[in-house]
Amino acid sequence: MAAPAVAASPRAGRKPRRDNRFAAWLFLLPALAYIVVFFGYPLAANVVMSTQNYTVKSFYTGEAPFVGLANYTAVVGNPLFGTAALNTVLFTAGSLFFQFGIGLALAVFFNGRFLGSALLRSLLLLPWLLPLVVSGAVWRWMFDQDHGVLNAGLRFLGFDAVPWLSSTSWALPAVILTNIWIGIPFNLVILHGGLRAIPASLYEAASLDGANAWQRFRHVTWPLLRPVTGIVLMLGLVYTIKVFDVIMVVTGGGPANATQTLTTWSYRLSFQDFAFGQGAAVGNVLILVATLFGLLYLRSAKATLAEAAA
Repeated sequence: MAAPAVAASPRAGRKPRRDNRFAAWLFLLPALAYIVVFFGYPLAANVVMSTQNYTVKSFYTGEAPFVGLANYTAVVGNPLFGTAALNTVLFTAGSLFFQFGIGLALAVFFNGRFLGSALLRSLLLLPWLLPLVVSGAVWRWMFDQDHGVLNAGLRFLGFDAVPWLSSTSWALPAVILTNIWIGIPFNLVILHGGLRAIPASLYEAASLDGANAWQRFRHVTWPLLRPVTGIVLMLGLVYTIKVFDVIMVVTGGGPANATQTLTTWSYRLSFQDFAFGQGAAVGNVLILVATLFGLLYLRSAKATLAEAAA
């Protein structure tokens, strides 16, 4: 008689499973170490610094008295906080609106095939590829009141020169215009990729049903482009809300704090006024705002996926 089969021990499958988990953690360890060292530690150090009276002397003595929320109170109570917050909102909203609108229009335009479209689309990527300092320096020259190309064009058309960088009314629109020019290529590339993923058969079916160009965009393009739109707007928001290079090169936060945002103000507090604790507090406010918008985006994306699955 054949010997009865011996039931497998429940412990037999545990060792390979444990080995797989151990191997998985080994693969994740470099990424986790990178995140902890280059993101976790600076963030934690910034939070700690925002609760201390950290000055230049602290670098030598190591003494930074704990002050709790005093830095946050001082920052919020500063009259410049309202100005910097409002400028940040206007700069972010103005940049996102026109970057996305122009980028979407160009993406729809380049979605149609025509001679030279690839070359022209490649040339439009140049603002995105240039270093921000270079772009800011070029636009600063273009905004020059006496010798700038923009005012030269206005004079040619019979208009008066605009004091782009010396007027408190024109300085903020000037940096917004610069940032719009820099951000359009990013929106163009991502949105164009989303458009190329939409099946052409849907447009053909809509045309057979008598839909015109606007109806095809409204009922076919826009609904299917919503996930990509969310990603573009979220990434654009996180990037724009922390813009520093462009503003510092073009206006330096002036004139009279007309272009002072939370990022430039944080720099000013830390490296001009040497109030490192208050500068860290402003930086943490920016991090908190970006995190809140990120959570809202994730919630919206989750709801969109659930709706699509249903």
